[in-house]
Formats: sequence, structure tokens, C-alpha cells
Amino acid sequence: MLCCLNPQCSTPHNTDDATQCANCGQPLVTSLRGHYRPVQLLGQGGFGRTYLATDQDRLGTRCVIKQFSPRVQGTRSHQKAVRLFNQEAVRLHELGEHPQIPNLLAYFEQDGYLYLIQQFIKGQNLSQLVRRQGSFSEPQLREALLDILPVLKFVHDHQVIHRDITPMNILQRQIDNRLVLIDFGVAKQISEATDNLTGTRIGTEGYAPLEQFRSGRAYPASDLYSLGATCLYLLTQTRPDSLYDPLAGRWIWREYLARQEKSISDRLAAVLERMLKDLVTERYQSATEVIQDLTRVVVGSPAPPPPRWRAASPAMPSGSAIASPPTAPPLAEDTISSVPTSISGVPSSGVPSSSPSGSPPASRPPTSGPTEQGCLHVLEGHSSWVTGIALSPDQRVVVSSGLDDTIYLWDAFTGRSMAKLTGHARGVNVVIVSPDGTTLLSGSDDYTIKEWNLSTGNLIRTLKGHSRDVNALAISANGKLLASGGEDRTIKLWQMGTGALLKTLVGVAGMIKSVAMSPDSNILVSGGFDNKIKLWSLKTGEQLKSWVAHHNSVNAVAVSPDSKLLASGSKDRTVRLWELATGRLLHTMAGHNRDVNTLLFSPDGRMLVTGSSDATLKFWDVRDGSLLRSRRAHLDSVNAIALSGDGKILVSGSSDKTVKIWQVADLL
Repeated sequence: MLCCLNPQCSTPHNTDDATQCANCGQPLVTSLRGHYRPVQLLGQGGFGRTYLATDQDRLGTRCVIKQFSPRVQGTRSHQKAVRLFNQEAVRLHELGEHPQIPNLLAYFEQDGYLYLIQQFIKGQNLSQLVRRQGSFSEPQLREALLDILPVLKFVHDHQVIHRDITPMNILQRQIDNRLVLIDFGVAKQISEATDNLTGTRIGTEGYAPLEQFRSGRAYPASDLYSLGATCLYLLTQTRPDSLYDPLAGRWIWREYLARQEKSISDRLAAVLERMLKDLVTERYQSATEVIQDLTRVVVGSPAPPPPRWRAASPAMPSGSAIASPPTAPPLAEDTISSVPTSISGVPSSGVPSSSPSGSPPASRPPTSGPTEQGCLHVLEGHSSWVTGIALSPDQRVVVSSGLDDTIYLWDAFTGRSMAKLTGHARGVNVVIVSPDGTTLLSGSDDYTIKEWNLSTGNLIRTLKGHSRDVNALAISANGKLLASGGEDRTIKLWQMGTGALLKTLVGVAGMIKSVAMSPDSNILVSGGFDNKIKLWSLKTGEQLKSWVAHHNSVNAVAVSPDSKLLASGSKDRTVRLWELATGRLLHTMAGHNRDVNTLLFSPDGRMLVTGSSDATLKFWDVRDGSLLRSRRAHLDSVNAIALSGDGKILVSGSSDKTVKIWQVADLL
């Protein structure tokens, strides 16, 4: 396919061998600057057209051509349009070093037109995503905010205001589902005055704040307003200007949600309302402030009221994908009352110590006993999502981790809290116990892995090597090797007992969500945001096999006890069973209606247990992939599970902040 570059051509697509356009008759340009070949019209607007192209000097790599051919009338308006187009090239050059902003490849004039060539991002914008998948849930919205806000902080730190943040200008990148900010055509230096001339409207109606349309001026808070308006669209699938009552002078989006029989928490609503204040001074003044309040939402602190002055920007937390769970209602019957002993590698001063602090936490209400069939204990102590679960080999200790930065040790028989470990500086994503039951390992958003003595709670050592959040851990059956995976797109192999980093595996394209080792200690399996499963040799570190396993990120992987089968769970809501040696697909199990977050095989290898964001546990027959039983286990997402060695006890952890201990026989 070859595309005509005449901006007035109504049907620009032509065959590869054409020399002039079949529609308008204009000679075809086979390549701009000798190597950018236009192949498809992507869209057009007031400033010109956008084309998909291939770079013939880079093995046909896809890129984007933006052609400047404004439709404005009058010399002054035309000059302003030219200035804005030139400005986009400058901004992309300045900002393209960020991985979530497209790179500028070239900028030039040819045949009387200006052209801007930029990196092609394969994916869909948020408007397209909502049309295809429906409105965002609260966890999805918070995940999106915490992904795009650090990008906006980067833009503002470079003294640039985007001025046109809309669902159309935020792409979800296909390879890793990260959000990418595009279209800097109307971006402006913060220090520059802005004049809004006829024919060059600054911002998109419904999303841009009043100051942009009235005076042409924009501030960092203006971008935050537009992002807030974008959030309203993602929640309601309705243009923001339809969600404002001009007579009452207030937003009515929550009433609109109520009519759709939907709602979000008051805390997140307060964050959005502050982003959308009419007065610039009443809004958040920086992306960092919004991130700070969103992470406060997670640990239960209310969002503060708008300040009367502009506060200095604090250090920005990492943009982890986290959400505020609903609070579980109190359950009746027996109570389990205990105040856990705090065992900490970081005392109140924040300086690491080698011994436990021993100070008890503040008293909390008694934990409610179970009322559900098959549920032996409901364990309450975490103040945020429970993200990791482990069970000691002797089945006496349950370990849970959470986004509240803590690890709890629980008595598996009584359900009582035994200890609380508080050594991590940020959320703890995963916990695992060594095969001999002596050592606990934890991976965290603080980029570290910590090794603990399980019997005493003492911190043994901290393993440092990852440059982003640690999401996954696995220990070999012989207890000699530890594997870790994280958001820095690396897998690292460590020596148990010494903490020495042995090897960093190369060839990982996306962030790692899960790792598992075969019980025979020969193969490491990884899954992540590139939708692929990868197999690695534990002896050599060589990548043995890689394939696209799902239509979305691979959240969980597990290997059967006989090392013959591999199971994977995905954000695409399916569970798949594979032959480990060949990668051959055996079964696809559909039944969950939200992300599959966790899975494991029963000790005899005959059953697969899965947990999902749909709050259910499902039990599958490995032989034929049939669903044996489904059980709504929690009030929110099931994030982690563990099975006892005899397969009789199951432990689950959830975004509802609880840990539950189940009798498996009563669940089937």
C-alpha cells in the first residue's frame, strides 16, 4: 500500500506499484527524505494529516508521519498554526527521552509541506478502549492515574504544559499495557505567555479548563483538570461537559454513576473533585500532590482539603498500580482477639537495625470469626490490599504481605496473629518460604528483597539489585537458588544462604509479573506484560523457549509437581494449561470474568486452583480442563493463594484486606 500525500485527496490509498494517485491524479511520493514511505492514512485534523509509514532504512520499522497543512484563514492565524507545529517538534525532542512519550525521529520541509516523523506506538487510545471494553472500574481508574501521573510530572518538570489531555491523547501501549502521552501540538513552555488566536483553539472542549479558553493561559493545574475530566469519561463513557450542571455550578457525575448503578469511594471522588475545581488555586498544583493523595487513599488516609497556598512538591512516589479496596463489614460469631508483636528491620527512626524493635502496634478491634462454609478463619490486620500469601512446610505458619508495607505471621491453627514485620519502605508484593521452613523472603515496591528468619522474625539480609518494584519470587526445590522478577524487566538469580547475585537473565521485553521453577530444578518459567511465557535453563541461564501465551499480560505461572505441565493465568481472564517440554497448548479454561491473578497445582497434580479479580476461587480438573467448583471467596480481588502440602488447607489473600483459611474438602 502507498498513500497519497495530497491533503485534499479524499481516497489516498493506492497500490504499491502506483506512480500517481488513482483518485486525485497527483504524483505519488514513494518515500519522504528517501526512506519514510507513507502506507496508511491514520487521521486528520485542523493542522493536517497523520499517516502510518515504514522506515526503509530501518528494516521497515513503522513510524508516524505528521503532515502540516492547516485549514486556517488569514496570515496571523496561519503563522500561529505554523508556530504550534514547530513547537511540537521542539517539545518531542525535549521530552522523547521518557519511555511513555513518543520519540521524535525527524523534522523537515518537503514539497511545500512541513513533516514531523515520530515513533509509532502500537496500541489503542483510552477512548477506543472504553468503547470496546466498557467504562473503567475504580481499581482500573486508579491504576491508570498512577501510570500517567508520573509522565505528567516529567513533562511539567521540563517546564512544559501539554494543554490537550484527553482520552484520545493517551494510548495504552500493546506490548506492556503502559499508558503513553501523545500529541504535544499545543504544548507550551510554562514561562511563555499564551495567546489564543482564531483558528488555533488551545485544548479540547469538555476537557480543557476555563482559563485556557478565556485567556489562553495554562498552568500545571490546567493539565490536572483535563486529566480529571478524562477520568470522568473513563468512569461514565460520557463527555465531561454533560456531567456539569451550569445552573447549580457543580459536577453531577456521581449522580450519573448512581443512575448507572455504579459508585466509587468517597476518597477517590474527593481526589477527582479537587482536580476539577474551577479556580486554579483550589486545584492540585502538581502531579506529585495527586500521586501523594492517591497513595494515601490506599493506606486509608483521607484526601486533604485544597490548600490556601501552593505547597512545595514532595518527593514523588513510584507509580505502582494500586487501588483502594472496600472495607469488609464485620462478621458475627466467634472473635479472635490478639495484638501482634511488631518485629521490624526498620525502627521508628527509619534507620535499619539488625534486631527486632519489639514494640507492639496500636490496639485494634477484635478480628471477626468465620461464618462461611469451609472458612476456618478470617484474619484481619492489614490496612490495605493483601498481595502475597505463603504457608510454612509444616503448615503451622501463614504469612501474608500487603500494600501497607507490612508482613504478618499468623498461627494457621488458631488464626491468631503471631508477629508483624515492618522492614520494607513500600508495599510488599510477594512472600515465599524456603523448602526447609527456616527462611522467609519478601519482594517489595522499594526495589528490594528481604530475607527473614521465620522462627524469630529477625531480618537476615536485604538483597539489592532491581531498579524497580519486585513482583515475583521463586525458590528451587533444593532450596539453593532464588529467582526474582520485577518491573525493571529483569529476572535475577540469587544464591540462597549468602544473597549473592549469580546472574541476570537477558531477553525480557516486558515487566515480569510471575516466576516459577520446575520441581526438578531444571527450568525457570516467567510471565509478564509482553503477554509471553518464557522458559529458561536454571543451569545455564539460557532462554529455551518463548511464545505468546495470552491476549493480555501473563499474571501468574505454575509448574505441576511432576514437572510435566505448566499453567498460566492472564489479564485476558483465561487460564491455560501447557505441556512444559514443548509449549503445546492443552486446554484453555474460561470462566473468570476479571483478571486471573494467582494459581497453583494441588500437591497430587490433579487439580488447579485459581484466584481472580472477580473475587472468586475456581477449581479445575487438570485432565480435561473442566471447572469443578467456583466459590465467591472475598469481597474484592483474590490476589494470592497457598495450599498445604497435603492439599487439605487453602489460604487466600484479597484486596478486601483479609486473609482467609479454608478447608478444601468443604469448598469442592
